[in-house]
Amino acid sequence: MCTRILWSSLGSTRMAQGGPDKGNVLVGRSMDWYQDTDTVLAVRPRGEERWSTPSTPDDPGNFTWTSEYGSVVALMYRRAAVDGINEAGFQASGLYLSESEYGERDTSRPGIELYWAIQWLLDRFGTVDDAVREFTDRNVQLVAETVGGRPGTAHVALADRNGDSAVIEFRGGKAVVRHGEQYTVMANSPWFDEQLELQKRYVGLGGDLPLPGGVDSPDRFARAAYYSARLPATSDMREATAYMFSVIRNASAPFGTADEVRPNISTTRWRTVADLTDGRYFYESTTSPNVVWVELSQLDFSEGRPELLLDVATEPDHVGNVTGEFTPARAPR
Repeated sequence: MCTRILWSSLGSTRMAQGGPDKGNVLVGRSMDWYQDTDTVLAVRPRGEERWSTPSTPDDPGNFTWTSEYGSVVALMYRRAAVDGINEAGFQASGLYLSESEYGERDTSRPGIELYWAIQWLLDRFGTVDDAVREFTDRNVQLVAETVGGRPGTAHVALADRNGDSAVIEFRGGKAVVRHGEQYTVMANSPWFDEQLELQKRYVGLGGDLPLPGGVDSPDRFARAAYYSARLPATSDMREATAYMFSVIRNASAPFGTADEVRPNISTTRWRTVADLTDGRYFYESTTSPNVVWVELSQLDFSEGRPELLLDVATEPDHVGNVTGEFTPARAPR
């Protein structure tokens, strides 16, 4: 399920060495899943108090937090925050990884349910460094949840407007963090260190095999790494966004090819591109001809403001800048 790419619009020189340099920092991601995800967009203000394990409030490791940053998020099944950007230019994504091991619940550790992990990160942190430090220092444990009738086994990608990046996997119940601007691409199975080795087989990435064209995770990972490293530098943000969309589309799975046995290579349902520098969040549904975007600078994230929703699932004909088209949510989430 999914591919994620980090790229800087003026970073072509250092991208060739494995990391972004300067310019507008963009993150593109695809959402691949075996069924329609009924995804909506939400605007969430500062000052909201949330629980880490709302399904089990008596969990001794349940903790609360108050959102310090406003954010725009994509809610899978209208509930689970799986992707988003906050007003500080910090971005977080949850991607499927069947190998993830959250472990049996250890109530001596702070626990956070999978549906709320991305929102917690967006609410609380403005940089990758701060998020990684808090996540690891507190030894936070992810609590598994079912997503669309399937086990919700995810790993996490983080990025910020400085071009910093982190990939967080979970083995034996513990977080395994790879932190650094060189970690620009993430996909699904196998483990991340194996993905980095597998890509070296291909021309342009260290090997002599032709670049693969399939939809399996290592194939998508290799294409994303290859093409994002070869994007030309540009100071034109429309052009930069088009570059990022072109690469994330290339790493997508054709619509209608869902594999119900292996959701990690299912059809692409939607894509996002987040401009972390200018605070702009693009969303593209496979079943809609239109790209929509949200300008975070035009939103009021003040404490006390209502949460806002845009139903891009059942109202697919939105187009362009939809910042003013959000409406108050009927109930808090």
